[in-house]
Amino acid sequence: MNNQKLKTSDLFDCAVPYLKELFVKSEYPWEMLEKIGLLALQLVNEGIDGFSEYIPGVLIGKDVKIYDSITIEPPAVIGNGCIIRPGAFIRGSVITGDNCVIGNSTELKNCILLVGVQAPHYNYIGDSILGNGAHMGAGAICSNLKADKTPVVVRGSRDYVTGIKKFGAILADHTEIGCGSVLNPGTVIGKNSNVYPLVSVRGFIPENRIVKSANKIALKEERI
Repeated sequence: MNNQKLKTSDLFDCAVPYLKELFVKSEYPWEMLEKIGLLALQLVNEGIDGFSEYIPGVLIGKDVKIYDSITIEPPAVIGNGCIIRPGAFIRGSVITGDNCVIGNSTELKNCILLVGVQAPHYNYIGDSILGNGAHMGAGAICSNLKADKTPVVVRGSRDYVTGIKKFGAILADHTEIGCGSVLNPGTVIGKNSNVYPLVSVRGFIPENRIVKSANKIALKEERI
């Protein structure tokens, strides 16, 4: 598959003010993963206009709805209008844009969610970046560590050796992930692509694709 659109600028249109510089300065999206925690800590220490301290080390924007029985560990920044539902576990080094849904029993760790991301039911998102409007179906997970614990390689028309051991998935803007799917370490999915339920995905999936299985990937206008 052609990896011409695997750079950060090809995958995301980042308009979140406190994230924009990080996205602009990162040629490839996985370069951001080891910087999320430091940025979250910096934002917490410096403050963001219109945000308030929810607990020490955690900033939240306006109109954030937080249910009982959730856990948020610092540092974390939760954008305006987000919803955090019962049983959610935010394990630190998490930054979101506005209007995201962090659902019941969903766990986040060292990740970025841009605007309008939905992870509403039983999701795990670790060491990952989710673009604007990305949606995780119930039970879909971002697996972030290989069984042999070696550094993750992004597989495409050529291999990208990241040097990172903890690397989940990169979901570009407006991706849809079906229920119960597993995104293996180093998965990168291009803009407007869909993954069917119960599919195990790995490597690079270009934009505007439908992934019906590991061996059935087509342009959206095509039929399989």
